[in-house]
Amino acid sequence: MLKNILYTTLFAITLTSCSDTLDDINKNPNATETPLAPYLLTGTLKQGADLYWGSTNNFDSSLLFVQHWAKIQYTEPDRYDVSNTSFTTLWNTGYATLITDLNTIINFPQEQANSNYKGIALTLRSWTFLLLTDAYGSIPYKEAGLKVTPAYNTQKEVYTGLLEDLKQAQSLLNTANGTVTGDLSYKGDILKWKKLVNSLRLRIALRISDREPALAKQAAIEATTDAAGVLGSNSDTFKFTYTSSPQQNPASAWFETRDDYRISKTMVDKLNELSDPRLPVYAQLPSDASVGKYVGGANGLSNSDANSQGFAKTSKPGTYFLTSSSPAVLVSYSEVLFNLSEAVARGYISGDAEQLYKNAITASFNQFGITDATVIANYLNQASVKYDAIDYAKSIGTQKWIAFYGQGLDAFTEWRRLDYPVLKSGPATVLDGNLPSRFFYPGTEQSLNGTSYQAAIAVQGKDLLTTKLWFDVK
Repeated sequence: MLKNILYTTLFAITLTSCSDTLDDINKNPNATETPLAPYLLTGTLKQGADLYWGSTNNFDSSLLFVQHWAKIQYTEPDRYDVSNTSFTTLWNTGYATLITDLNTIINFPQEQANSNYKGIALTLRSWTFLLLTDAYGSIPYKEAGLKVTPAYNTQKEVYTGLLEDLKQAQSLLNTANGTVTGDLSYKGDILKWKKLVNSLRLRIALRISDREPALAKQAAIEATTDAAGVLGSNSDTFKFTYTSSPQQNPASAWFETRDDYRISKTMVDKLNELSDPRLPVYAQLPSDASVGKYVGGANGLSNSDANSQGFAKTSKPGTYFLTSSSPAVLVSYSEVLFNLSEAVARGYISGDAEQLYKNAITASFNQFGITDATVIANYLNQASVKYDAIDYAKSIGTQKWIAFYGQGLDAFTEWRRLDYPVLKSGPATVLDGNLPSRFFYPGTEQSLNGTSYQAAIAVQGKDLLTTKLWFDVK
């Protein structure tokens, strides 16, 4: 009996010892026991920029859909020959990484994150939700991060909810509420974050303008009359500036090992038509010096036809976008000026729509290093560039499409909303002459959140690339 007791005691001690040892072994010596707000903020800014400018959501999808870029080989995405596994990155990273980490900051006690951290986190979360709904339509919003199988909210519910979230973010942001570190975009400048909040409110106002004009007008007025203002210069542009490998611009990293994209012929033709000085910024001359001019790749070709255009005879995107330190612009000053111009044109706010339109184009030129006043004036004075007050959507839509070059997700949204320029599908595309109107939901939603998924498409429409979203009324 005594022998059995001794064995039992020794066995228990051994188990306890092993458990303690395993606990020690499984600890990461480089990890903090409690996540820190500055590290989470830095991480979400970098991951958000990668998500926005990376291959899956940008140059392998949305940049092709709006014909900023074209594929010269492996042309399936340029022909819209894609599946519900093609657009998972925006969804998965948006929810599992960005929104999760931002919610952590928002839910921190005051001693771990002051209200400025929370205001910034709420702003970035709103930006993330906006990207998701613009791309997919109805999405988990109110229950996101709270339930394993969250219900979807309609796009109208998401947009109106985000307007309220951004009001709350504005109330949290105050220079007296403590310092912020880990902010690689605005270096802790709370006044710039407050301008970004209002600029996003103005963006959403125009998203809902064709569906809810009264609410859109109210939101535009509130955004533009708030004391903090909107982005007021190119120095206010919301962007993430990369450095060198491995913290380099995603497009730069891609072109180090691959060569399957060209600037679109649609873009080159438009820039040539307008004698646009941004062409040498947006494109490189072909490597075959005998060509001697910028040559875009046609969209929607078969692999053989795309290849036959000639790798050395077509233009890659400009080096401005392909260097390691190229910035990921997320919300530009130029966009805000175009939005102000449209808000005036719609009668939401007072101002000079034509002058704001000119200022927006000028801001885009300046953003890309074109500052010669004579060059800019000559461009603005062209009949094909001058502001058309009767068809403001054509003027703003066309120039916004050009200015958004490289920002595929927002270019895709604004092209669908304003319907300019008029784009045509390529000869080998698979949507019966149509262009995409949205992203597919990830296939995992059908298997892991099937009830909510089915309820969403019953209201929104079939889970097809051609199903128009709520904001897209034409």
